[in-house]
Amino acid sequence: MSRYLKREKATNDKEQYDKLFEKRGIRKVVQYRSPKATYVSDEELAKIECFNVTWHYGLSYEKLASEFYGNPKHWWVIASFNKKPTESHIEMGETIRIPKSLADALRVVS
Repeated sequence: MSRYLKREKATNDKEQYDKLFEKRGIRKVVQYRSPKATYVSDEELAKIECFNVTWHYGLSYEKLASEFYGNPKHWWVIASFNKKPTESHIEMGETIRIPKSLADALRVVS
C-alpha cells in the first residue's frame, strides 16, 4: 500500500511562482502535505522496557533498527519513542531509548 494514500494534498498556485509556472507551462502544482507526527504518550513510554543508547557519530535510526530489530525499516519506532522525527533532532551524547520488544512497541505506536 502506498504511503501517500492517506496524505492530504495541497495546491500551490501562489502568484509568486507565476514566472516559474509559465516557464514550465503549468498553472499550479499539487503536492502532498507532510504528515503530522504523532508520538507515544509519556505514560505509554513508561510501560515499555527500553535499552538506553548514547547517540554518537555514525549512528542512524536505520542502523539501530537493523541491530535491535533485524530490519532497518522499523527506524520510525525509535524516532517515535524518542519524539525526534529525524537524526538531526538528536544532539551528540544524548541518550535515546530503544524499545526492547518490537511487538510491544508496535502495539503502542500503531
